[in-house]
Amino acid sequence: MTNTILIRDVMAKPVTVAKSAPVTDALDKMLDTGLDPLVVLHHDEVVGTVSRQKIVEKLGARHSSEVAPTTIHVSNTIDTEFTIVYEDQELDVLIPLLQNQAKLAVVYNNDNKLVGQVAYGDLLAKIIPEGDLASVTVRHHTVEAGERLVHLRRKMVDEKVGRYVVMAENKTAGLVSETDVATALTRFRENVDDKHQEHQIRNILVRDVMSSPVISVEAKAPVRDVVSQMLAKNIGSIPITENGKVIGIVTRESLIRAL
Repeated sequence: MTNTILIRDVMAKPVTVAKSAPVTDALDKMLDTGLDPLVVLHHDEVVGTVSRQKIVEKLGARHSSEVAPTTIHVSNTIDTEFTIVYEDQELDVLIPLLQNQAKLAVVYNNDNKLVGQVAYGDLLAKIIPEGDLASVTVRHHTVEAGERLVHLRRKMVDEKVGRYVVMAENKTAGLVSETDVATALTRFRENVDDKHQEHQIRNILVRDVMSSPVISVEAKAPVRDVVSQMLAKNIGSIPITENGKVIGIVTRESLIRAL
């Protein structure tokens, strides 16, 4: 299927952040580009990646509550295990690597210099899974709109879930992701005095940070249309509905796993 496609044919320009940069810079770059994770550099060498998941874990930790986000550096949230491929390799080499929980592949040339990266979206722009929408739909997780943000952050860490469908009065009210939580925690830490943070952060509810209205797709839609919508809107997931009720969710990861 992909024998004639090389990694250089799908790779994008690497989006990097310095190991010494504050996590707020990394988060801002993620929001600007829609990319997660970012490639971390130290003296022009790749030393790992930084993700919204790691930032959420760090900002929500009790020992981080007394320091400003601008003083927490990328080095404190770095993942030093990352996937490396070479630009002249065939794409068939890359697909199983991204299917095995890697969200990003760092691309080197034959001189072992960084020349690109391949994220889920780069691959989906070239290859779309075969089959119907049910084959790429996975179980969705829900959270109540009135749940405290600090509790949601704990659920994300414990359950390793990056997005939740938000419910209010048994109806879909929104969608909340690691992006929403990381952004909310960062802005809160920046704007509230340290002595008030412990109390006031407990007043932030899921409904305060969720994305609404929800972009959803009916279960009969073609996979191609769902992929096109996700790439065009630069979103990581779309809830799937049937008769107005959410029955699952399609994510970039579930699409990659179906290739």
